Amino acid sequence: MKLNKQEYLDKLYACWIGKNIGGTLGGPFEGTHDILDIKGFTTPKGEPMPNDDLDLQLVWLCALEQVGAQNLTANILAEYWLERIAPHFNEYGIAKNNLSLGLLPPMSGEVDNDKWKTSNGAWIRSEVWAGAAPGVPDVAVKYAVMDAMVDHGLAEGTYAEIFTAAIQSAAYLESDIDRLLEIGLKKIPDECAVSKTVRLVIDCYNKGIDYKETRNRVVDFNRELGWFQAPANLGFAVIGLLYGEGNFKKSMIYAVNCGDDTDCTAATVGATLGIIGGLKAIPEDWRSFIGDSIITLCINGMYNYQIPKTCKELTNRVADTVNDVMKANEVDFEFTDSDTLVGADEFEQNDKLTAEDFLNFSPYSYDVNVSRVIKIKMELDGTPRVKHGDVRKVKLTFKSVNTQEPKKLQIRLMLPEGWQCGDYSRTVALDYPQPCHKIYGISSTEFSVTVGENVAPVNRVYAEITAVNLPYPIMVPIIFIG
Repeated sequence: MKLNKQEYLDKLYACWIGKNIGGTLGGPFEGTHDILDIKGFTTPKGEPMPNDDLDLQLVWLCALEQVGAQNLTANILAEYWLERIAPHFNEYGIAKNNLSLGLLPPMSGEVDNDKWKTSNGAWIRSEVWAGAAPGVPDVAVKYAVMDAMVDHGLAEGTYAEIFTAAIQSAAYLESDIDRLLEIGLKKIPDECAVSKTVRLVIDCYNKGIDYKETRNRVVDFNRELGWFQAPANLGFAVIGLLYGEGNFKKSMIYAVNCGDDTDCTAATVGATLGIIGGLKAIPEDWRSFIGDSIITLCINGMYNYQIPKTCKELTNRVADTVNDVMKANEVDFEFTDSDTLVGADEFEQNDKLTAEDFLNFSPYSYDVNVSRVIKIKMELDGTPRVKHGDVRKVKLTFKSVNTQEPKKLQIRLMLPEGWQCGDYSRTVALDYPQPCHKIYGISSTEFSVTVGENVAPVNRVYAEITAVNLPYPIMVPIIFIG
């Protein structure tokens, strides 16, 4: 792929301007349950409203810059989350609490989060991943999944960010809304509520049904989930994209008029249309109304010096990550001053992966990546919340990477006083990878843990992993919550 850099920068800058316009246009009406009839801005002219939709992405940008695309994981994003993101409400607060207990993603987004893991906090922050992986939806989705799992586990909120990351990445090369929606839908399960809601909107639009009636059908379809949830609000954003028919103002106003999480719906519509059309797609009067500045609300103040202060600075810094992201994901890519050039079937290959390919997790699992040569996944067969007498099955999966030396792993379990474990294999053979570096040696072991009488608020079972050709023990924490 050769991507014209000036065209890319124009689209990326318009993305952030559109994001700020949408957040400012819809912000005053957030939480409205009725159909609205707005005509334009209701805030003072001169600067955008602060918005968590953009704030969290500034933290992710810092993580991408400081850690690098090759090394970025959901666990690292979780560290940045605890350290730099201030809010404690809804899924943000639940995730922070779970992370502080030692529950890593996706478990951090699953435990005690039945109400909010289907909410809007993830899909509103996908633009940074799309901008760092322009025209390569699978790469954007890879990082979006890491992001969304932190506070939405493996639920509708995560499916929603998979969808928006895919369409926004593809929008750097594809301008047809129908085609973009098709690309996004191919990435998520057909049976999920996000997919069904988007298809409902598409069907209503194709049948010529009025956008307000379509909005009411979206509300009725998702009534059981309630307000402030991802499927319905993403449906409102799709209403804006389809019924607006390319008109920036009309699209944004329709999204806001649907009500509910109005800053999120309009901000996503504005960002997506900005990517598709660049600055020329954004009316000058609306662009000048909010200016170029970034006003933050949700970032721990001691880190404000690290974040961009303007959309122009944000554009340049995201653009600086692209080569690193593409290299880390083995995409043959370069910026060019000439025409954008994409291989005949290269873009189409991004239709081949689905959510099952990205979400290689169970809800009650997490990765323990503390070694360069061995990756470990811990998985429970149920919630980590336990009481005396409960039994949980534990599976540890080991993957050998970056080495051709076979390993004989020794495993020793350490349990809280009075807790017990069933029989387990003390030795696991981990063969070296095949000559092709993409094929890894994989082994696993399983055992059961019986909860004793003494159940603390946080209970840690440790699996100590050693090997002759491993210079240090690896301690795998298995967390149970009392």
